[in-house]
Amino acid sequence: MRKIIQIAVFSLILFCSTGMAFGQEKKSNDPDFPAKEELYVKYKKEVQAYDKKDFDALFFEFFQKQSDAKLTLSKEEFYTYTIKIAIYSEKLGLLYKDQKEEAQRTKQQWFDRSYADYLNSKK
Repeated sequence: MRKIIQIAVFSLILFCSTGMAFGQEKKSNDPDFPAKEELYVKYKKEVQAYDKKDFDALFFEFFQKQSDAKLTLSKEEFYTYTIKIAIYSEKLGLLYKDQKEEAQRTKQQWFDRSYADYLNSKK
């Protein structure tokens, strides 16, 4: 009987500790991560209300501004566009369950975009 209780307690401790280890949030080493998170929270509800026409307008406006050699977006403008596109990608994953994984990858790609890389591409 004592052996069964020891096994049960050990299993419980093991289960709890692995749950905590896997439940840890990944810390980003991106120095702009707090700004991105703030924009994500700020625009999440707005972008989730977008229809395809609104998103297309946002997407094309971003690429026009990004490709304009005479114009350089500010850090906040750049991240506002990329985070809004990431949020819309997340929305597509919620709408189309069969594309959820692809939508999450796309969201992460947009979320991972770097302003420093953008500036380097402008040189």
